[in-house]
Amino acid sequence: MTSEQLQRPASAKLEDPSTDLSARRTGMSFQRTRMSADRTLMSVIRTSLSLISFGFTIFQFFGKLRDSNVLSGVNSTRNFGHTLVWLGIVMLIVGIVYHLQFMRELRHERNAMKEAGLIHGESRFPVSMTLLIALALLAIGLGAAVSMLFRVGPFG
Repeated sequence: MTSEQLQRPASAKLEDPSTDLSARRTGMSFQRTRMSADRTLMSVIRTSLSLISFGFTIFQFFGKLRDSNVLSGVNSTRNFGHTLVWLGIVMLIVGIVYHLQFMRELRHERNAMKEAGLIHGESRFPVSMTLLIALALLAIGLGAAVSMLFRVGPFG
């Protein structure tokens, strides 16, 4: 590079067609990485939802059998149901924390590249709808777990 090219502002670096194309490709790769992180969080949601719902079903099923005097002493299966629900909740919390950390680092890297003039950065990084669904599921899972534990509310 010539000294004139090095002294130009960051926005002027993108005027070269090949550099502009490369910057756009890099910008699209950030979007693909963001979508990939959302898909990873969706996998965590599916697994957590399965654990929570299966644990809740075990808890309710054996509770109904005990209440109708079909079985006695089914505390171990009810405890297993509790364990599955709490495992699903913990897994969801870990997935949400990982997602938030990853997205914060991705945004930081993208902003650094935008400031350096390496990408356009015209599109914004909106809040992930997948993250909002994960937070809603977390609230529902916690409500179900507390309700099961203290035998109160609609799930107790």
